[in-house]
Amino acid sequence: MNDVKIIDLTPDNIADYGVCGYKDVNKHKELRNKIGWFKEYYSKGLRIKVIVSEKGGYQGMLEYIPGEFAHRPVNADGYMFIHCIFVGFKSEFKGKGYASSLIDKCINEARNERMSGVAVVTRKGSFMANDEIFLKKGFDIVDSAEPDFNLLAIKFDKNSVNPSFRTNMLSSLGKYKIGVTIIRSVQCPYTEKNVNAILDTAIKKYNLKVNLVDLKDSESAQDTPCAFGTFCIIYNGEVISYHPISNTRFENIMNKMLEKAQ
Repeated sequence: MNDVKIIDLTPDNIADYGVCGYKDVNKHKELRNKIGWFKEYYSKGLRIKVIVSEKGGYQGMLEYIPGEFAHRPVNADGYMFIHCIFVGFKSEFKGKGYASSLIDKCINEARNERMSGVAVVTRKGSFMANDEIFLKKGFDIVDSAEPDFNLLAIKFDKNSVNPSFRTNMLSSLGKYKIGVTIIRSVQCPYTEKNVNAILDTAIKKYNLKVNLVDLKDSESAQDTPCAFGTFCIIYNGEVISYHPISNTRFENIMNKMLEKAQ
């Protein structure tokens, strides 16, 4: 498809293109929050590249930032850090090499800025890319975290220190031993949807104490007990979801846990 372009979002044009499928600033609080966050971190090196087709519209994106500001519990100073990548709201845009092109642009930018390399957290399933595309681009798995997260990096100098997950990641779970806690950040716009319904269900259906933690910055995101960084649900000190879920999914998880406890 020769009408596809890669466009760099800026504070001036992000509202015109939207992010992650959200396009209406007036309608979507998620988008307004994301735009505010983008503008805050743009001066610190945050970049978003989007795939846009004249016929198909917005069809993908890559978001990355210098590792010191990564919204994941990682040590990645000196690396460019990829938060997320997605291509293909429509199937005809999948498998065309657009994701590979986005990653190449990120790698080239990191090289030009004389960084140590590029890093990314991966996982099979929803909300994160898996290892495959990055391994094909020359990345290596350099660390892992429970239950199934990997940290990958491509290094420009083999003597550079590998990025790593924070070793004290799970220690903060002790703060959330009672009831349901949801930790979220506006970095991911999907962390807004369903949260109020889940908290309401936890109170009314399960008679639980609830706690909502809104992460304010990269430092707090790097101090979370979940490798996803910008969202998790904790029940009585145990992470029960590592990414945004529906209220129905939350009920299913809770019902199974309560059945096991009987």
